[in-house]
Amino acid sequence: MFRYNCSLVVHMRIHTGDKPFKCEVCEEMFMQQSNLQYHMRVHTGEKPFKCEVCDKMFRHMSTLKVHIRMHTGDKPFKCEVCYKMFRQQNHLKIHMRTHTGDKPFKCEICEKVFTQQSHLQSHMRIHSGDKPFKCEVCDKMFKTNRGLKLHMGMHTGDKPFKCDICDKMFRQQSHLQSHMGIHSGDKQFKCEVCDKMFRHKSNLKVHMRKHV
Repeated sequence: MFRYNCSLVVHMRIHTGDKPFKCEVCEEMFMQQSNLQYHMRVHTGEKPFKCEVCDKMFRHMSTLKVHIRMHTGDKPFKCEVCYKMFRQQNHLKIHMRTHTGDKPFKCEICEKVFTQQSHLQSHMRIHSGDKPFKCEVCDKMFKTNRGLKLHMGMHTGDKPFKCDICDKMFRQQSHLQSHMGIHSGDKQFKCEVCDKMFRHKSNLKVHMRKHV
């Protein structure tokens, strides 16, 4: 039920799929005039909403509200299974798939399934060979933004991962995890032929050449 007839008219578009408002720049269609107005900021670059803490600008008030939680530490969305807290409801929705096992995004080529659309998009580059992320220093290309960020550490010398025991620094978290085996004595990489154990995957790869 609706209080005003105009609200009913707008609501009915959900059922009919009618989108009478058209962007004159990219021709994308919208159900409501307000949605078109918000969309136009993509083309104009207008960002009228400002964070009073860090001065970052945003196109939408809703996006600013989510951003503010980074400063306040507020995480209003709670997982009822493990009680983990999230800043955004969408992040909670994605997290819940770790409990349900739901993987709704499927690769049409190899049928591998993923919990997130972004993970599927990254995976598809394995099939396409696309490398959209470019290093501005040496022009090397990467399939993922994460791969580019890890690579940039070679140019900047940045090593953000620190061993709490010996203070040694590493560019990648995986390198720190391998390093920790030195202190714990843990050997997690096993040769499937002779059952010999190794601390580092690279050492296992060298060892496997003996069996070839």
